[in-house]
Amino acid sequence: MSPILNKILKIAGIFIGLLAVLILVLAFTVNPDFEMERSIVIDKPNEEVFDYVKYLRNQYNYSVWGTLDPDMKQEFRGTDGTVGFVSVWEGNEDAGAGEQEIIGMVEGERIDYELRFLEPFETTSYAFMSTEPISENQTRVTWGMFGSFSRPMNIMLLFFDLEEAIGNDYEIGLNNLKVLLEESDTDEESE
Repeated sequence: MSPILNKILKIAGIFIGLLAVLILVLAFTVNPDFEMERSIVIDKPNEEVFDYVKYLRNQYNYSVWGTLDPDMKQEFRGTDGTVGFVSVWEGNEDAGAGEQEIIGMVEGERIDYELRFLEPFETTSYAFMSTEPISENQTRVTWGMFGSFSRPMNIMLLFFDLEEAIGNDYEIGLNNLKVLLEESDTDEESE
């Protein structure tokens, strides 16, 4: 082997070694946990709002993710609106693939979900939706998500503002939900 090629290989080896050390250091300095939530006030009674959001299938009517792929394959298992119900999706590269399961519910207050993403990468996160009466005809709806990235995948959090990206999608979804539920009275009154 020529001395120049030997020197290039040594430099490349040192560079790759330093890069691996940098990745490991970053993986242990970046917090792997994330959480975010968004809220909105809907001019409807709590019971009516909760009775709509507890059904997982209804998320496709207001969430951003339901519109990412018009040809998305969907499958549902169990009884919607109850613990154990699972919504499975498989879509294009924007929608990805995975499933969401209702894992807990306090009637009239909160629904907890486990989100199992399969594509574009495998990870499990947790989400919730809660409703809180503000007055007889106003309800605060809060939609949140939390989880943890395994190391070294947590390094992505340096380059991708998950809180902003998911938070923006939740804001759009909550605004869609508000319009959907508040306009349902207008539609009924105009009939």
